[in-house]
Amino acid sequence: PFATIISFITLISHADRNVYPSAGVLFVHVLEREYFKGEFPPYPKAGDSSNDPITFNTNLKGYPDRPGWLRYIQRTPHSDGVLYGSPASEHMGKPTIIEITAYNKRTFETARHNLVINIMSIEEFPLPYQAEFFIKNMNVEEMLASEVLGDFLGAVKNVWQPERLNAINITSALDRGGRVPLPINDLKEGVYVMVGADVQFSSCLREVETPQNQLRCSQEMEPVISCDKKFRAQFHIDWCKISLVDITKVVPVHSNRPDAGTGVLPDIGEYNPPSESLKNRDYFADFLITLAVPSAVAMVLFIILAYSMCCRREGVQKRNMQTPDIQLVHHSSIQKSTKELRSMSKNREISWPLSTLPVFHPVSGEVVPPIHPDNYETTSMPLMQTQTNLQNQIQIPQQQSSGK
Repeated sequence: PFATIISFITLISHADRNVYPSAGVLFVHVLEREYFKGEFPPYPKAGDSSNDPITFNTNLKGYPDRPGWLRYIQRTPHSDGVLYGSPASEHMGKPTIIEITAYNKRTFETARHNLVINIMSIEEFPLPYQAEFFIKNMNVEEMLASEVLGDFLGAVKNVWQPERLNAINITSALDRGGRVPLPINDLKEGVYVMVGADVQFSSCLREVETPQNQLRCSQEMEPVISCDKKFRAQFHIDWCKISLVDITKVVPVHSNRPDAGTGVLPDIGEYNPPSESLKNRDYFADFLITLAVPSAVAMVLFIILAYSMCCRREGVQKRNMQTPDIQLVHHSSIQKSTKELRSMSKNREISWPLSTLPVFHPVSGEVVPPIHPDNYETTSMPLMQTQTNLQNQIQIPQQQSSGK
């Protein structure tokens, strides 16, 4: 017997929420976990309901993903999610419905509600002067916090002194091709923040365009900016990556795009498959091309190689003809001397080494044959022999008297 556990996923719908962002201005919407916790069963332990891991999934209603201008980030299931982006003017006049689905990973339940984004127009859109800063010591979710973003805009306003200043867009450095930082020394990913104003850039912001600072940037050194101290307390700005754009001087580029169709293929009639009565095809020519011709070429190459290896050898006679006579004489004399020494060494009479003499088996007492056969080759005898054998072998010839 076994038990089958079935998890029921409950889908709870909320009422639609309406927001009214402005075109060309940064839009930030926080998906708070506390907003959805009331729809899920309470945690068994009192006071631990905040530990439920909740993740969010966002998509445009009727589509699998969000609009191109809208982004979403949530670091962990225990943190809030954030929707952010900068809507453009072409998105005005049409409500954008975002479906938000919350998943409780403890109870496997879901809750869903719709976020209706009504994009409004603003005066003087877009702002003519735009500056993009790269902040090295911030992550995108930290920069999206209203307090942190307000502090940054306050510092920029103190330096720029505009009448109107808006945050246009925020982009993570990872979305620009940046690398994920190592988890050491509290390193951050970095974030690009674009702001717009209605007045010319201040002299402090243009200091990075001086030749001295451009040279320092090319040498990967920090430029000298007089107003950097107004940001340094909280924001570490990479001034070499600052971008100043005056859109009043930008030449618009118009691309001629074809008119979009209805998305329905034209009616070209019914599909007519090929007839069943196919003509006979002769494959003999294909056989010759694919098998016979390559085999013939391979056979010719094999014959040429065999002739070169076996029939074109020089031989001993040709080698001797090309060798000088004096070298052949030297080689012949050395070979004859070697053969003569070997024949003399075989004919000399010396006693056998001790290792070749018969021995007796220590248990049975039988005679064990010697290790070497009778036709022992004397050229392989050991050079060291016993003292007794040396005395028997070495005989000093005596001088005979002159009378004898």
